[in-house]
Amino acid sequence: MSAKPNVLILGGLMSCSRSLASFLVPESGEPLVSSLSIYDKYTVNPPTTYLGAAFKKTLESPLVHYKQANLSIPAAVQQAFEPPEGQEPFRYVFDCTGEMTYDRPDVIQRDNTAKVAYYIGTEAARRGVAAYVRLTMPYYETSLEKKLSDEKDNPKPQGVRGAWWHEALRMLAGIQNLNLVILRASCIYGPYNLAGLVTPRITIGRVYKHLNEEMKYLWSPDIHMNTVHVDDVSGAMWAAAEWMAPLGREQANNVAGEVIHYFPPTQKDLVAELEGHLPKGSDPVAPLFNITDDSNSTANSMGQVVAKVFDIKFGFYGFVVNTKVKMDYDSMVEDINEKHMQAWTEIILKANPPVPNTPITAWIDGHMLAKYSVAYTGDKIKRVVGYQLTKPQFNVESVQEIIDLFKAEGTWPNLED
Repeated sequence: MSAKPNVLILGGLMSCSRSLASFLVPESGEPLVSSLSIYDKYTVNPPTTYLGAAFKKTLESPLVHYKQANLSIPAAVQQAFEPPEGQEPFRYVFDCTGEMTYDRPDVIQRDNTAKVAYYIGTEAARRGVAAYVRLTMPYYETSLEKKLSDEKDNPKPQGVRGAWWHEALRMLAGIQNLNLVILRASCIYGPYNLAGLVTPRITIGRVYKHLNEEMKYLWSPDIHMNTVHVDDVSGAMWAAAEWMAPLGREQANNVAGEVIHYFPPTQKDLVAELEGHLPKGSDPVAPLFNITDDSNSTANSMGQVVAKVFDIKFGFYGFVVNTKVKMDYDSMVEDINEKHMQAWTEIILKANPPVPNTPITAWIDGHMLAKYSVAYTGDKIKRVVGYQLTKPQFNVESVQEIIDLFKAEGTWPNLED
């Protein structure tokens, strides 16, 4: 066996797999892998989704192999596990799959998240991979302003999307001989990352700079919006794989296992024929780690950072506006997006040079404006795995880095207001 592992990344091109690939095979420095294979539904040549400058360079490495695949087909998953010619079997598998759009129907959420994860997990177990790291998102109902949830807490999945992401964890945890580690991330941000709520809030800051208006958020300043840099998501995933490989699932469960509790499905008929579904009373155990930074970010602290970057005023709407929003939420979202998009269109067209085709948008998914929190502790992974954050604070410098790298690749508007 080679000193460096062969690694497989599945899905996540819209979230973290690009950054993970660049972490494993850096532009300068020693690669961590013997070879790296990546499979997702998008093509990269020509690209059918945003890639980012760093990932484009990563794809040029002879160690990196990218292929388009429909991972909802079991045969495609089996094919993905075949290593490049002349290479050893994959030792580490990083599962970044899952439907990230909030308002997709139940059956699509099930098929794109739970089914795909189970296909990948069963194939990984059959192949005897040394470490299978599942990245999961913070789609849970955590405390708005008070306690942070640790890994032993049992927060309810948030909405249909959250229900199927959680079901995927239960199904994976129930697979025998799968060397599973689950990483649950906070709000992910960082260079070239468009997913989640942080980059849209940065973009909205630029909108209010252009409008010369105060940027205001809904709800309470103290709502938890915990953050984690994409570099630390990548680093933690690698550290989790390295931790799991010499232990195996049984010992890893003894050290860091948590019960993955049952929650009733939103539609019972959708689990009746779902292979791998565990009924109530069958609560599996799997190693689970939160990955979050040390900022303990809130809606207020996040907004303050963005406001400082653009030198704008920042505050919160009061009781009257928040009450009106609750009464006519959809109309409010439509009005906000119309205002933001009109200003953003002006910005990208007046920029020097114009960037009319930028993938960065000021349009906000209605769910991003809803009243919810992201509230997790991050001590366990430091204590058990020994992972130390490289970007422990969400601050002005980290936001400015995001903007500067977007500008360097030509996707952020260069405009002086």
